[in-house]
Amino acid sequence: MFASTNYSLSNRLTAWSVHVYTGLGLPLMYLATQELLTHPTADHRDPRMFFLWMWLSIIVDSTDGALARKVGVEHILPEFSGRRLDDIVDFLSFVFLPCVAFGIYELFPTNWQWFAIVTIMASGYGFCQTKAKTENAFVGFPSYWNIVLIYLFLLRLNLWINLAIVGCLTFMVFVPIHYVYPTRTTLLRSFTLIFATLWAISLMTCSLFPQEQWTTPVTWISLSFPFYYLVLSIAHHRRLNSNA
Repeated sequence: MFASTNYSLSNRLTAWSVHVYTGLGLPLMYLATQELLTHPTADHRDPRMFFLWMWLSIIVDSTDGALARKVGVEHILPEFSGRRLDDIVDFLSFVFLPCVAFGIYELFPTNWQWFAIVTIMASGYGFCQTKAKTENAFVGFPSYWNIVLIYLFLLRLNLWINLAIVGCLTFMVFVPIHYVYPTRTTLLRSFTLIFATLWAISLMTCSLFPQEQWTTPVTWISLSFPFYYLVLSIAHHRRLNSNA
């Protein structure tokens, strides 16, 4: 099936540029992988560039959907699935590479690095559910493992606590709670996007300066957004169920 002739060359080039923008997540993950493997031990690791490439991938992922809807890529290029490309990029950047980093950055107890495989498999199941993503929600824990990784790395919690947190969230992949889709959920959307932006800036800054004295307290304060996100998601879930 070829692109409709009703659209001009300019329209098609614009649509392809959006797909290329989405696809930038792939080279960003390649660069992140190189950084991750360059400093593989606890004594000789510098995570700053690894986290920088991850954050750039998050920024791309947070903005490409709005661009795709604005341009109308599905209508202009029906023969190419931007959703499938986005899912591939998301799985690599939100699931696979962060789970590999759990072991490389020694965030699990000795001989428990294998548990990351359970997390990867659970998220694979979540990604393949036809109702994993609705028009205004993510169903089941949305596999934000890159964010979990950053928090566990910065907060330096007990390794067993790290494992318990990851295990709990892995289980939550299977629990069909409707989590807020920040750019689409109408409930408090404007406030959520402003809060999310401030949170992302603060956490990104912490991850790029992990050795500074102010990093740990700022990281703890930044947890206010994940807590808000969870409470809002529960409210959103109940709202959807009451309207069903």
